[in-house]
Amino acid sequence: MSAQLDLFAASARPHGLRYQADFVSPEEEEKLIERIRALALVPFQFGAYEGKRRVASFGWRYDYSSRRLETADAIPAWVAPLIARIEAFAGPQAAVRQVLCTEYAAGVGIGWHRDKPHFAEILGLSLASACKFRLRRKHGGTWERFTLEAQPRSLYMMSGEARHAWEHSIPPVEALRYSITFRTMADRAAA
Repeated sequence: MSAQLDLFAASARPHGLRYQADFVSPEEEEKLIERIRALALVPFQFGAYEGKRRVASFGWRYDYSSRRLETADAIPAWVAPLIARIEAFAGPQAAVRQVLCTEYAAGVGIGWHRDKPHFAEILGLSLASACKFRLRRKHGGTWERFTLEAQPRSLYMMSGEARHAWEHSIPPVEALRYSITFRTMADRAAA
C-alpha cells in the first residue's frame, strides 16, 4: 500500500496551485452543507453516462452531449457573500461566473481531467471530509505528480500552469464529502 501511495507522493507544488486551510469556519461549513443538501442534486451527466457524484450547476454548465457551454440556473443569493471572499482570494481580476455544488458519497471520486477551456481560474471549497486532490502532468516518459491533502473548510485554487498543464483527480473518498467549485471565464470580455 505504501508503495502505491508513493506513486502520488510528489514533487514540488505545481506553479499556480494555491491552498488556504480553514477558509470558512465550522459554523459556515455547517450552513453551506445544509444549503447544498437542500438543492435538487442530480447525477453528473457525461454524455450518455451518469456519474456517481451528484451535482447542481449555476451560472453556466458544460453539456457533454452538445459539447458546449450552456446557461444554467442563476447563482443563488446565499452564495454571493462567499463569492466575494473567493474573488478577493483569487485576485483583482477574478469574476466568478460559474458555481458547481457536488456531493461525493463514500467510495466516490472523480477521474483524471482538466476543466473545460471555457473556464480560467478554478477554486474549490472542500466540505465535510478531507480528500486527496491529485495532480499530474507528463514529464518526458513519466508522470510528474503532486497530492494536496484538502482538509474540510479549505480552499484550493488552480491558475496558470496548475490549471492548464496539469490534470487533476480525486480518488474515492472515505466519507461523505461536499464541494463548491467556483470558476471564472476564460474570455473575460464575454463574461
